[in-house]
Amino acid sequence: MKISLCIPMYNEASIIENTARTLSAYMSEHFEDYEILFSNDGSTDDSVELVSALGLPFVRVVGYEKNRGKGAAVREAVLASTGDIVMFTDADLAYGTEVISRVVRAFEEDPQADAVIGSRNLQGDGYEGYTAIRKLASKAYIKLLCAVGGLRLSDSQCGCKAFRGDMARRIFSCCEVNGFAFDFEAIMIGTRLGARFFELPVKVINHRESKVHVLSDALKMIKDVQRMKKRVAKLELKQ
Repeated sequence: MKISLCIPMYNEASIIENTARTLSAYMSEHFEDYEILFSNDGSTDDSVELVSALGLPFVRVVGYEKNRGKGAAVREAVLASTGDIVMFTDADLAYGTEVISRVVRAFEEDPQADAVIGSRNLQGDGYEGYTAIRKLASKAYIKLLCAVGGLRLSDSQCGCKAFRGDMARRIFSCCEVNGFAFDFEAIMIGTRLGARFFELPVKVINHRESKVHVLSDALKMIKDVQRMKKRVAKLELKQ
């Protein structure tokens, strides 16, 4: 079984070398067949050069020159992937590396699962280390978006998600959203395709300041979700 690990990357020069080395060491120790795809979202710093210069095996950089958004970066990597399982997580490895093995085990233990979605809301320690205000804002943000989007997953915005390879590439080939609402679009399309979702409890291990501005991004996300609901409903998809 081949594992494709996709890492969206935008101006991450301060951390990206450590991330690449950490992931390469972890994947080589735990998996025989894997690839790590760093997807450059139009970085203006040395992120691409830093990863490329390491010369790590089974690591490659994909992407484009002009910044388009996290959704576009994830989509680029997923569509370039070749794995039987395709997973994406953030460049700061917020959920650690052990979560990768947990995700793979979840697929192995449940052959019926098409997607494994991380959730900070399934266990009491999911938001451990968050400030009270950030925790409240995150939970409210997720509930609001789920209400608008009509989704039932407990943490649609968790930055740790994985799909069976064919399903991942099928879903993301239909995606168009470039911004933070891309998770919703992928889940909506997966639902239309009859994908079976499994939620996995996760918690943030490495904290850094969020790039999401709750108020302004929430308003934009609501508009994006409303538009994508209409578009996804009209897609001609064969299960």
